[in-house]
Amino acid sequence: MERPDKPERLDRFMAQANAAYYANHDPFRDFTTAPEISQVFGEILGLWAAIVWEQMGRPAPVLLAELGPGRGTLMRDARRAIGQAMPDFAAALRLHLVETSPRLRAAQAALLPDAVWHDDIATLPPGPMILLANEFLDALPIRQFVRRGAGWMERFVMEGRFIEAAATEAPGSVAAEGDVIEINEPARAIAATLAARLANQGGAALFLDYGPARSAAGDSLQALRTARPADPLADPGAADLTAHVDFQAFAAHAAAAQVHGPVQQGPFLAGLGLFQRSGRLARTQDATRASQMMHAAQRLAEPDRMGGLFKALAVCQPGQPVPPGFE
Repeated sequence: MERPDKPERLDRFMAQANAAYYANHDPFRDFTTAPEISQVFGEILGLWAAIVWEQMGRPAPVLLAELGPGRGTLMRDARRAIGQAMPDFAAALRLHLVETSPRLRAAQAALLPDAVWHDDIATLPPGPMILLANEFLDALPIRQFVRRGAGWMERFVMEGRFIEAAATEAPGSVAAEGDVIEINEPARAIAATLAARLANQGGAALFLDYGPARSAAGDSLQALRTARPADPLADPGAADLTAHVDFQAFAAHAAAAQVHGPVQQGPFLAGLGLFQRSGRLARTQDATRASQMMHAAQRLAEPDRMGGLFKALAVCQPGQPVPPGFE
């Protein structure tokens, strides 16, 4: 992707840069997600889905969907646990994956050959659904507004740098001079669409991602290239661009359904049995592998690591019991 030589609104720039990046790069050379850190992550999310299916009244068939499935590791581990713990759920589920990258679809197909793929949540078939999304929202394109005097400027990108133009709309936030307010319009649209669907057709959606529990000003746009921080504007398409998730705004746009959370990922995973399951697996391994397994669990859950920065949020059909981890 060439650097734009005329002003490009930040969200459009970010969308094009990430599309080019995922089409031409193996993202897992640049970052490691929770399912790649520990198999237990996917396993306990599979068991979370199984319990939610029970709470829903065991509908059959039921969609089990994932947004942004990466290599397919999370869903592979989830289905293995589901098959062992609740074969009735394994028989009832129909697997659907939302993924736009042909490169990642090929990797997912090697692990999940029975899946049905979609470019967008709009084409997921109707019916009760349980949806998982780990580190999906952070890669959606954001707009940035900057408070200047009594008004607002919006950030555009040109020739590897930010430029500002008078905003045609205000972000609706109270801010001080120079504050940056980020708006993730695709995330808000997904929240509203899913909430309406779940309220009418039943089910639940679980999101795990990083960002603050409450909306706050700040520039969180960042890039990773060859596992190192990079300038997000310098070489579009060569790095993974992400931004912190505004969980408060996401929850507000999911108001048609019942929202639980956000809660910190550490207590959420611990409550689902992260350390117990990791400990049981570790006892079957040699000392080196056992130590690696327990360190992986700590990395996912410790408050000064992923356990505090990452949050979990669930969107459910109104009247459904509180899902596991949000009691």
